[in-house]
Order: sequence, then C-alpha cells, then structure tokens
Amino acid sequence: MIDDRLLAILSNGQFHSGQELGDLLGVSRSAIWKQMKELEQLGVDVYSIRGRGYRVPGGLDLLCEKEIVTGCSEYASSRLTTISLERVVDSTNMMAMREVHQQGVVSGRLYLAEYQTAGKGRRGRAWVSPFAKNLYFSLVWRFTQGAAALEGLSLVVGLALVKALGYLGVEQVQVKWPNDLLVNSKKLAGILLEMHGDASGECQVVIGVGVNVAMPDQAQESIDQPWTDLHKLCGGGISRNTLMSAVLNHLVPELERFSEHGFSVFRDEWQQIHAYQNETVRLLLGNKEVVGECLGVDEHGALIVQHSAGVEHFHAGEISVRPHHAS
Repeated sequence: MIDDRLLAILSNGQFHSGQELGDLLGVSRSAIWKQMKELEQLGVDVYSIRGRGYRVPGGLDLLCEKEIVTGCSEYASSRLTTISLERVVDSTNMMAMREVHQQGVVSGRLYLAEYQTAGKGRRGRAWVSPFAKNLYFSLVWRFTQGAAALEGLSLVVGLALVKALGYLGVEQVQVKWPNDLLVNSKKLAGILLEMHGDASGECQVVIGVGVNVAMPDQAQESIDQPWTDLHKLCGGGISRNTLMSAVLNHLVPELERFSEHGFSVFRDEWQQIHAYQNETVRLLLGNKEVVGECLGVDEHGALIVQHSAGVEHFHAGEISVRPHHAS
C-alpha cells in the first residue's frame, strides 16, 4: 500500500530524494522505490533523476474530507452522515453497495476514491479511473415511496451537476438522456444509479458519479467515445475538493426537492439543457432501434420520440447519434 504521507509530500510537485523520503517515513530507500513503482502502476507520472530524486510533475490534487466539508453549505453538510475516502477501491458504487447490504447504511453517506480498479459505467462498461485525476464518488440516499417514485432521478442528478459546474464557471454543459453530461458532444461526466431495498417501499439508492477533471492523455486509448475534461474546458484551476463541495451543495437540495415533488417540477429546466431537444435521434433498445425526432421528456423523465409509427415514450434505451449540427 502507498503511504498517505508519501502522497502528501509528493503533492507539491517538487523533487525529493529517496534518502529524504526514507528518513521522513522511517523506511529504506528501496521501500520508497517500490512505492514509486506502485504509483506508476496506478497511472501517476513519476520523474526520477539520479542525484535529485523523485517528483510528480504538476503535483497531486489529493482529495481531503476536511476540505470538502469546509466547502459545503450548512444545508448540505447537515444531511451528510459520513465521508469514506479510500485511495484505491474496485469502484465507489461497489463499495457503497457492499455497506448497504451489510449494514443497511443510512442516507447521506458519501464514498470517494482516488483510483478505481473496476470503475463502472452504464450497461456494464468500464469507467477509466486514473489516480488523483478525476472525481469518482457515490452518495447513498434513502427514498421512501418505492421504485416507481424514482423515475427521472438520474435526470435530476445530471441537472444538479450542470448547476454545480455552472457555479464554478463551466458553461455550455448539456445533458444526454438519461445520465451523461456533454460539452460540444463530448462526454464530461456520467451517472450510474443502483437501488437496494423494497421496490414498493423504502429503498436506498447509490448515486454514482464520475467527472473527468484532468484526464491524462495516455488514458485516451482506453476510452471508446469522444470525451473532454475540466482541465481542457477551463485550463485547470478547479480543485477536486472544491468540485465535490459544489456538487454536494447543488445535489443535496435537489434530492430533497425530488423526494418531495418527483421529476415533474424539474422537467422544463432539464429540457433547457438537453443536448438532443428537437433533434433527430437514433434510440437503441436491445436489438431494436427507433429513429425519430426527440421531443424532450415527459413528467416522469421518459424520452419522447416522434417516429414513423407515432409519438412514443421510452423509459429505457440509449441515444447513439450525436446532433447533426455538432462539430
């Protein structure tokens, strides 16, 4: 395991000799070398120069529970129960679901990781998760009115993320039904919801979110769709702790509002930032596909498509086409 103290030292981006690091941590130089190799395996660029030591160019923007809580509004922090931050996990959603199954975790528990070995996207896809570069989190939230009342929840989460990014000065972010954020047709963030509990009564929803903050170029070959990150959009400068706080400040009130009123009160707002509003889309439904004009969503969050057979509302499926006016 990589020593947290080593990460804290390397986070300043300066050179540190193996001897200096060994003395600070009370271990041998070869133990330091092994930890550096481990960091490289997690995708961290470690420069090593004989006589000068090791450095991580640009340093490391490490997540910090204290900083996140400090940046949270009183409203958001009052509804958070605990924050679990791990350096390396399989995925934050899997971590959250395990604890929900074992302990029946209460609402408001936040799970964060610097690196996911098995990050999960929608439909079983992998989510590329380099160390200390992007934001990966899962928030457990309790709902009491059964699965049917959760229709449109992923759309509300997307809307809250767009608001948080707008607050931080990131503009032109749009939503792709049902759970992606796009800028100029390139994916910036994704949402994965998993439910545990009674389909007709009380249930816990694990709200998993991944936001591309500073994706390393070498990760490109692992990603099978056009993508962007906050670094490209605003030249860096947004710390992941600041981003996490802003997301909670916008997401928590929207979850409470959704709990009380359902999706219908969000519908108009969501459609204003919908990437495919009144566009011709191709909706994939297993082996079937529907091509038609996307008329937005209904009060339950279902996608409305006008096609050759008439107007239809879809609760599942995947939009595979990008707007014809996209660059």
